[in-house]
Amino acid sequence: MNSLRVTRDGPFARVTLDRPDVRNAFNAELIGALRSVFEGFASEPAHALRGVVLAGEGTVFCAGADVTWMRSSVGLSVADNERDAAAMQAMFSAIDACAVPVIARVTGAALGGGMGLCAVSDIVIATADTTFGFSETKLGIIPAVISTFVLPKIGESHARSLFASGQRFDAQRALRIGLVHEVLADVGTLDARLAELLTELRSAGPTAARAAKALVRELRTLDGVEAKRHTVRHIAQQRTSAEGQEGLTAFLEKRPARWND
Repeated sequence: MNSLRVTRDGPFARVTLDRPDVRNAFNAELIGALRSVFEGFASEPAHALRGVVLAGEGTVFCAGADVTWMRSSVGLSVADNERDAAAMQAMFSAIDACAVPVIARVTGAALGGGMGLCAVSDIVIATADTTFGFSETKLGIIPAVISTFVLPKIGESHARSLFASGQRFDAQRALRIGLVHEVLADVGTLDARLAELLTELRSAGPTAARAAKALVRELRTLDGVEAKRHTVRHIAQQRTSAEGQEGLTAFLEKRPARWND
């Protein structure tokens, strides 16, 4: 996969968009590679994979779609365009459904589809000089594929404000609307905070972290009564699990839980 690099550091994977010459813009190869990698993570057991860092090689996280790739789409039929859009949607869905927390390390710019990557990540940290934008309307198109992931993140009001104009905005506005969770002064500070976040994930129970992430997604589709039953059942299951018992025992005995070893 020339467009994507995957490395491992213990129970953490780092997935890096590796097309710095085009500011890590999407093409068909990168879209397919991202989907394949994240779907592959689904088979990994909880102790083996506890988090994923999503980053871009070079100074820019992701500038959206590759101009050369877009040029090739000119003149395509509606059916051909639907196939392209479906492939991108499947990629975002694979990242969104990743069992473990995904941390987006965002620098330089996140535009168009890069905004979708932010939306499907669980924790988004960015440098203060990063530029953001739903830039699709500047090209005469719309942020349709990413919209189903972006709206739950930033809400309809902010989407109405930003989708139509395609205006670019800074990291502080991205923070205010909920697209970004933390803004750091520079790359050095960003990477120091990333290391702290991975330490936090390492201290969490491997199955508990996965179950907590899944709970948020599951509650989207449940009404009030179903949600209450679901949460009661799942906390009972987690408490009585081997990991839950170890965590509670470690707390009472004032020692680190075994998954910290």
